[in-house]
Amino acid sequence: MDNDHQDRGFGECVGHRPLVMRRMPAEPGAGVLLLHGGQADALDRPCPWNLPALRMRPICRAVQRATAGYGVALGEVRYRHRGWNGLRADAARDAESAVEELTTAVGPLPLVLVGHSLGARAALSIGGHPRVRAVIALAPWCPLDEPVEHLAGKSVVLIHSDRDRITDPRGSLSFALRARAAGAEVCRLVVPGSDHAMLKRATDWHSITAQLTAGFLGAAELPPEVVSALASVDGEDEGLACRV
Repeated sequence: MDNDHQDRGFGECVGHRPLVMRRMPAEPGAGVLLLHGGQADALDRPCPWNLPALRMRPICRAVQRATAGYGVALGEVRYRHRGWNGLRADAARDAESAVEELTTAVGPLPLVLVGHSLGARAALSIGGHPRVRAVIALAPWCPLDEPVEHLAGKSVVLIHSDRDRITDPRGSLSFALRARAAGAEVCRLVVPGSDHAMLKRATDWHSITAQLTAGFLGAAELPPEVVSALASVDGEDEGLACRV
C-alpha cells in the first residue's frame, strides 16, 4: 500500500457520518451495532448495493426479532472506504465514531457489537470501549499480531466455519487463546461445513447471532456451552471449538 495514502488521509469523505439507525425505541435501554465486511485494501467508497452490507440484512432482521420489546436501539456502520487499509485501520475508525454517535443517541447504555469479517476485526479492535458489553465476531479476520489486551473484562464470542477460505479459522483460535490470556471472557463456536459468506447453513448463523445478542442484553438466555466457555480462564481451552 502507498504510504502517502496513510500520511495524507487520501480519499477522506468530508462530513461522513458512520452511523445508520435501523431501530430507535422511544426509551432505549441498550444498543446493538452491526459492522459488515469489506476488503483488506480499498480506498473507494462502498456502493449502494454493497454485497457485504446486504449480507448483514438478514442478521439485522434476526436481531430485531430476538430483541423486540426490550428497548434495544439498532444501528449499522457505514464505512468511508471499502478497505481496512493497513495502519489507517479505516473500518475501526468508522466503528469507533459510530459507537460514540450511538452512545450520544441512546445515552451511557450497554452495547453489543456484531461484526462480520473485516467488520469483526473492527468490532474486536474497539471492543474495549467502556460502553461495550460484548463483541460477537462472525468469520473474523484476526491477524496473528492483533492486539487483545484492551478486551480484558469483556465478553467475546468468535464464530467461524471450519471451511472458511477467506479468513483462516486458525487465526480466530489464536486470537481466542490470547484474548483469554489477557483477561477477556471468550467463547469460540465452529459452524461445520459452512463458508465465509455465511450462506451455507445461513439459518444457523442468523439464529445463534440473534440468540447471543439477546442473551448479552438480558433479552434471552445464553446457551449453556457459551456460559461455560465464558467462565473459563487462561490456560484452559474449554469452549474454543464448540460446534453449532
